[in-house]
Amino acid sequence: MALTLGFIGIVTSDMAASLAFYRALGISVPAGSDDASHVEARLGDDTVIAWDTVDVIRGFDADYTVPVGDHRIALAFDMGAPSEVDRVYRDLVAAGHRGRVEPWNAHWGQRYATLRDPDGNSVDLYAWLPTT
Repeated sequence: MALTLGFIGIVTSDMAASLAFYRALGISVPAGSDDASHVEARLGDDTVIAWDTVDVIRGFDADYTVPVGDHRIALAFDMGAPSEVDRVYRDLVAAGHRGRVEPWNAHWGQRYATLRDPDGNSVDLYAWLPTT
């Protein structure tokens, strides 16, 4: 059996803030879900991204503690074009979200930038640079 990724789970301390960030990123999050304790959305490749409040996680893992320090997971989203990396980064920072690494041309051939979501997770934006 081939292993496939089917679900990405994000534990959040503030559901509304987390959903606002990912909506601004371009994920179609169901309307009216800002007060929910569990939310799911499907990405273009059919992977499910889901958010759970800390209380939901503690409902089945009573010893769960919110991580401290630097990020524990990095999500990377293909923006399709270098100009989209710049635009989305700029729009999210202008909306009050935390930029971490401004867009730059990485030596591995991508336009790359990093933000932090409201829970401190690393969110990378990238697109392949045109080859000459």
